[in-house]
Amino acid sequence: MSDPHSPAPAASGAVPAHPIDPVESVVHVIPFVIPAVGAIMIFLLAMIAVYMA
Repeated sequence: MSDPHSPAPAASGAVPAHPIDPVESVVHVIPFVIPAVGAIMIFLLAMIAVYMA
């Protein structure tokens, strides 16, 4: 009997697929997200300052 916890044997010559890392899938978007969130925060803080004045 084979061990159910052992990884399945790969097909001949095939590279076993590694699990998808959620961090690696997000890293390429960070240079666009951080400035966008910063701009939104600045806009909201300015709007609050104008409303309070």
